[in-house]
Amino acid sequence: MPRSSTAVPATNFAPGAHLPDQVAGVVAAEIRAGRPAASEKLPTEAALAQRFAVSRTVIREAVSRLKSLGLVDSRQGSGLYVKEAGFSPLHFDASSVVSLQAVLQMVEVRRALETEVAGLAAQRRTAAGAQRIRAAFQALDEAVQAGGDGVDEDVTFHRAIAEAAGNPFLIGTLEYLGQFLQGATRVTRANEARRRDFERQVRDEHTGILRAIEAGDAAAARRAATRHMNHAASRIGQADPAFWQQAGVKLAQPLVSGLSGQRQPSAAAGRRTRSVKR
Repeated sequence: MPRSSTAVPATNFAPGAHLPDQVAGVVAAEIRAGRPAASEKLPTEAALAQRFAVSRTVIREAVSRLKSLGLVDSRQGSGLYVKEAGFSPLHFDASSVVSLQAVLQMVEVRRALETEVAGLAAQRRTAAGAQRIRAAFQALDEAVQAGGDGVDEDVTFHRAIAEAAGNPFLIGTLEYLGQFLQGATRVTRANEARRRDFERQVRDEHTGILRAIEAGDAAAARRAATRHMNHAASRIGQADPAFWQQAGVKLAQPLVSGLSGQRQPSAAAGRRTRSVKR
């Protein structure tokens, strides 16, 4: 990174801060400000380590973070260069996320998306699409009755609804979020399995979504999906404190870790990822 009078000086990081993220944050801010400009070369690993007074391991992790943000690219035998401006990859800053907060925030994201997905599915579903949703609902029901957690079957149910909506951008967004929603899903289902009344509520909510879609009632489908997400948040809020001290924190950890160290999936990986929702 070329030195200039406007360059951000070496930073004294706060004790306990995640150094790679802090370094990446400073360099990312400079790149977005045009220092260095697109196609310009970044300083060497050794120079960056000296500038920030950190190890080369920290710099390598910071560079990996910058690559995941789509800001830099490696050129074999030449070094790192600032990429031309383009569409920025979707990413989340989870530096302050904790397990309960992360799950509730993901429920909020789901509510915004699932409401519209359900409404569009009601408007656009074909006979075959409606049949796939019904079959997925029945498979979920059978899995829960057999004592399973129903997560995989839940994936299929909500994926069938998304496909019936017929919007590839919505499907792609849900597929990307699937890597984070999986952790939230496992937490909510584990919590609901602890209480029979919660299990009945979830089934009733899924039934409401299914019937509205089958009836072609978009408004009712949106209401049912919103109700489902609101109640999911409420059920998490009612979880026994012991649940969070034991199973909840453990199940949510992949979500928190995924948000902190997320990687942008390739197009092929995106096609393989299934949207995980509950």
